[in-house]
Amino acid sequence: MMALVPICFTFLAGLTLCGLVGSTLELVTGRRVSFGEPFVANGHVLRSLAATAGAGPFMLVNEALAAWRREHVPTLFMLICILLAGGWALATGIVAVDLAQRAAALLS
Repeated sequence: MMALVPICFTFLAGLTLCGLVGSTLELVTGRRVSFGEPFVANGHVLRSLAATAGAGPFMLVNEALAAWRREHVPTLFMLICILLAGGWALATGIVAVDLAQRAAALLS
């Protein structure tokens, strides 16, 4: 059971980081985060990569919810998108925790 604690911590750290980035992007632009303009654009590759890396799980869930509301996707597809977004948040949390540990090691 104790082995589950670091996994839960990294997942919640990633979810928190993605939520902060996604909420900031929504406040700045006044639109819901998605894989469309102004968040992802061909002319601004680095900005698009940063936005997708930071708020990608929420972009994925927002796009899947929009398609599900239009009844273009089955419920199983929606479940798969949510599981992928959870895995993406976990991966983001792993990177965030690793970067925090490296920064703490440099400062000590």
